[in-house]
Amino acid sequence: MESLHSKELTRSDSAGSSTQKYVDVEEVKDGVIILKNGSLRAVLMVSSINFDLKSSEEQDTIIMQYQNFLNSLDFPIQIVISSRKINVNPYLDFLKQREKQTTNELLALQLVEYGNFIKNIAESSNIMTKYFYVVVPFYPVENIKGGLFEKMFGSSDQKMAVNKKKELLDTYKSQLWQRLDQITAGLSGTGVKLTPLNTEELIELLYNSYNPSMHNNAIIKGMEKVELF
Repeated sequence: MESLHSKELTRSDSAGSSTQKYVDVEEVKDGVIILKNGSLRAVLMVSSINFDLKSSEEQDTIIMQYQNFLNSLDFPIQIVISSRKINVNPYLDFLKQREKQTTNELLALQLVEYGNFIKNIAESSNIMTKYFYVVVPFYPVENIKGGLFEKMFGSSDQKMAVNKKKELLDTYKSQLWQRLDQITAGLSGTGVKLTPLNTEELIELLYNSYNPSMHNNAIIKGMEKVELF
């Protein structure tokens, strides 16, 4: 089980741990954020579309689909836009690796020049990228009276309490996934793609959100899938 308060998230300094009491997150596991009040959160990453390049008919259709999506919701959602500076170092390392692997001298020279070009651009200007998220909440009924975890551990039998906690979480997660499916189906009509964040990605998102000055660079992933030529 991974938690927001793991060693990876608190290794910077002791001051970071002293601020954890102000963070509403209890733990993160199984792709779900569990808050201290017992409510759950799931996060969907949403792709973008170039609305201005669409025809008037397509724009009207997208607006209508989005309007229908909003009208279909019977629970609140939160739309989050995160702007980050791109960290091109992993991409530069990938280019160097390809340079060492190639036996074509001309191609190796082109890789070096291309890597220097990317490095100069990154150093001379702030290359930003935007990420779009939809935060989906779920509030258990038990949370109204006494709190979810208080009721879970109200039993004197510790084993029974643990089993009850797992059973409740599974039930609540199932209902939360139903909401994710509804949002995915509703927004897919606008042309965007939605992907739920897993546990590792949720922890990274939370850590970067609470430490913007320390971790403001987005890392380019999947370098092995990049086509150079």
